[in-house]
Amino acid sequence: MNFAQLQRLCLALPDVEERETWGDVTFRVRDKIFVIGSPGGEFISIKASLDDQSGLIAMDADTFAVSAYTGRYGWVRVRLRTVGADLMTRLVTAAWKRTAAKRVVAQFEAAVATSTTPAGGRHPQRTGERQAEGSPRPQTRRSSR
Repeated sequence: MNFAQLQRLCLALPDVEERETWGDVTFRVRDKIFVIGSPGGEFISIKASLDDQSGLIAMDADTFAVSAYTGRYGWVRVRLRTVGADLMTRLVTAAWKRTAAKRVVAQFEAAVATSTTPAGGRHPQRTGERQAEGSPRPQTRRSSR
């Protein structure tokens, strides 16, 4: 991932504007920042939840870290060179959803759902989604304590 790719990801989302602030490029929705970085920089900071922040750092501490100053609110520092495009797309979209108006997010999600629905009208189950009622659940081993 490079900054130009990140820039395209951010600007492809509804109501996003790019503005220079504090010598860095910020991506905003209605004056609220959700990504900040520099075209020549190695890292960007992205808005996340505290739970997402800790999970990302636990997953890959070389790529993710607590952002300076805003880390206590969940912001994550991301090393662009080592983050995959799919993961970065999910992170940018999640940060945008945290920042954009609920109405705009709902319209975006409806448009995405319409454009990605297979011919049969049902989405395939995604990893991490709950199974339908009555579906067999994977059995987990319990300790004998």
